[in-house]
Amino acid sequence: MARTKNALREHWVAEWSKEDTQAPDKTKYKRLAKYVSTIDDDTDEETDDTAFYDGDGTKETSVIGVKESWKFEGFRDNSDEAQNLIAGKKRKTGDDRKVWHKIVEADKKTQVEGVATATNIVTAGGDAGDYGKFECTLSYNTLPKEVPYVE
Repeated sequence: MARTKNALREHWVAEWSKEDTQAPDKTKYKRLAKYVSTIDDDTDEETDDTAFYDGDGTKETSVIGVKESWKFEGFRDNSDEAQNLIAGKKRKTGDDRKVWHKIVEADKKTQVEGVATATNIVTAGGDAGDYGKFECTLSYNTLPKEVPYVE
């Protein structure tokens, strides 16, 4: 299997509202990429280790919960629509922090999509000579749907 650069994986965001019953069409999405230098998979898994009598007493690990999250870090660009969507949620709470988050895998064979909550939003800060920071974490609220990529 060939290696691929992380930059080839695409992350897209779109506005979400309570009335949404399905994901928006691709024209509503904005790519979250400009001046983003690091994207880390920050997924949290909850597990349970239990031994059963039908085995030899060795504990089996069961994954009982998954919270898929992605952490973005880079520099703030006040003209970038994707960053502005996230930045506009900084002083909001509850449902007003939700966005659609779509990931297109680097091989362009699969995409993952679902509603996520934006947290840890940073839109400025640093030393006087530095560019302003941009940071956020997008955490899916349920397991996102994985489907074949559609161009």
